[in-house]
Amino acid sequence: MSPQPTTPPPRPVPGPQPVHEAVICVAAPALAVSDSHGQLLGRGLDGFYQDGRRVLARCQLRLAGAAPIPVQGGLLSAGRARFVAVARTSADLGPDPAVTVERLRSAVGTERITLRNTGPRGVRIPVELALGTDLAELTAVAAGRPGPDLPAGVCDSGLRWSGAEACARVTASPAPDSAIASAGVLRWELVVPPGASRTIELSVGLEATGRKTGTKIPGQRPEHAPMPWSTAEIVCDDARVGTLLRTSLDDLRSLLLCDPGRPSDVHVAAGVPWRLGLAPADALWAARMLLPLGTRLAAGTLRTLARRQDPGTGRIPGPLRHAGPHLPPTCSGVEATLLFVTVLAEARLWGLPEREAEPLLPAAERCLHWLYATVIAADDGYLPDPAPGGPPRCEVQAHAHRAALHGAELLDAYGRPGADGWRERAAELRRRFTADFWLEDRWGGRPAAALGPGRRPLPHLGSAAAHLLDTGLLGGGRLAAGLLDKAQTEQLARLLGAPDLDSGWGLRTLSTRAPGHNPFGHRGGTVRVHETALAVSGLAAAGYEKVASALMHGVLDAAEAFGYRLPEMYAGEQRGADRTPAPHPTAGRPAAVAAAGAVHLLAALAGVRPDAPERMVVARPMTSAPMGAVQFTGLRVAEEPFSVRITRLGMAMIEEAAPGLQLGA
Repeated sequence: MSPQPTTPPPRPVPGPQPVHEAVICVAAPALAVSDSHGQLLGRGLDGFYQDGRRVLARCQLRLAGAAPIPVQGGLLSAGRARFVAVARTSADLGPDPAVTVERLRSAVGTERITLRNTGPRGVRIPVELALGTDLAELTAVAAGRPGPDLPAGVCDSGLRWSGAEACARVTASPAPDSAIASAGVLRWELVVPPGASRTIELSVGLEATGRKTGTKIPGQRPEHAPMPWSTAEIVCDDARVGTLLRTSLDDLRSLLLCDPGRPSDVHVAAGVPWRLGLAPADALWAARMLLPLGTRLAAGTLRTLARRQDPGTGRIPGPLRHAGPHLPPTCSGVEATLLFVTVLAEARLWGLPEREAEPLLPAAERCLHWLYATVIAADDGYLPDPAPGGPPRCEVQAHAHRAALHGAELLDAYGRPGADGWRERAAELRRRFTADFWLEDRWGGRPAAALGPGRRPLPHLGSAAAHLLDTGLLGGGRLAAGLLDKAQTEQLARLLGAPDLDSGWGLRTLSTRAPGHNPFGHRGGTVRVHETALAVSGLAAAGYEKVASALMHGVLDAAEAFGYRLPEMYAGEQRGADRTPAPHPTAGRPAAVAAAGAVHLLAALAGVRPDAPERMVVARPMTSAPMGAVQFTGLRVAEEPFSVRITRLGMAMIEEAAPGLQLGA
């Protein structure tokens, strides 16, 4: 059989490549991407990736010169996928194909191709794999800028490609009968007896050349570190709840990274494919939302970011990100710097040991110093974002207020001065916020999205307002005071439950009534799970369970439509009887804040609020029991297992807890 020339794939149009229909297996910093047929065609993001580089772009299987007929393809877990196809051969005696083809793919760079013959006679099958790569960086491929195909060379049992910064190798077992470097083809003649199978195993690897460093994902797979959260489970009247929890934790597990020099300090990558590395704000959100499952992820994330903190200013770095049609880009470093204080304070309440919490206090104090200096420099009592010179944003003031109160708690806990001053600044911010950010109107008012020039409030409403409900956990199982009073909180609950914000699948990032609304706009109308989760938690805690329940059901229904792997965002189109939520073509999936947001949303059902230093815990479940009876097992409070059961009447019963842990009122 003469080699078939391979047709080079069409060059993609530069710009973010669509991934919404792709099957993506992840074991950060490695991943594998293909369509559901399983063939790697070198199109879009197809390929195996390691350390931020495409190791293999094409892996096209042909049997007797023809591609098998795809039947099914999808994930087995976050890091493994299975593809099934059938092939017509001489073993077929009728219309039914006797040979099936199974491809089991792992993100770490392995694939098992198994041919099974269910026919009554043996068959000889010529098998051919056409391989190729460009060794391009993931960021370039994702932006539609792949590199040229590289020439292949024959190695011991496969092929090898060399680039300026790295080399790629594919080895096969059994070794191919022939290898044609010029065509990038490996060939076998497999004899498959009746009722038998034959398997080819591929191993894909990346080798550094030493000539140039190149771009590399800042982190590695924590091979030997223990899992940084407990094996939590939910048994619920609605079986989808348990499936969502398991899938979300599997996604988060696939995103785990650690510093090469500190393998015990783990954090999660932001998501695939755009941000397969440390994004400080996303990592902190994920760590905070997983605190009910243990403090180890929070501790590793905090230590990792403390090492990256600017020692002079106290600011944690973070890139700019799009903020919608009405505001300039926001700085994720501002959010991360404020969130650092909150995650440390709340991790301590969940049970982070003092031997781990206290060494992180200086980094938290530097964050507070940055907050104080930046607000003073702004000269209007508000924190600008980005600083300096950016507008004061509604959600940023909520983060700053929460950080001030959490900072005061930390300073008091360790006998450091300044706690009263931070509480006074928080109280002053509450007074200013009511005067400047709350817009009164005949419908009951609303919070402004930001203050423009001359303190002109910008009235555009979106899911960012949910951050006003995320006041934070204090000692004694108390929730901190927020920037809104009771009447304003009630009005915000009404606004969040209205159809211009609630799409039926979750909260939109921009109301449909606002100019520039776009259901596919990153911050102009899409649904982002973690902000809906914050709204559910805050609404439930404030007693507005009807709205919280509706939002929770909407996200759960969306999760079911996405196979329980929630994307970073999805279209904010209005829900209808004949619709399912539309995927966003360039949304990351899996995404850390979406998976962690699902955990946070489900944890709101139980409303567990611990104070581990005082050996107490409060459980305030949603009394409406929107998911029916629920049993949480495998949670962690004070470094010990904690289990709680919620009845269909909304009553909480603690079934397992650390010795001496008291149930608070």
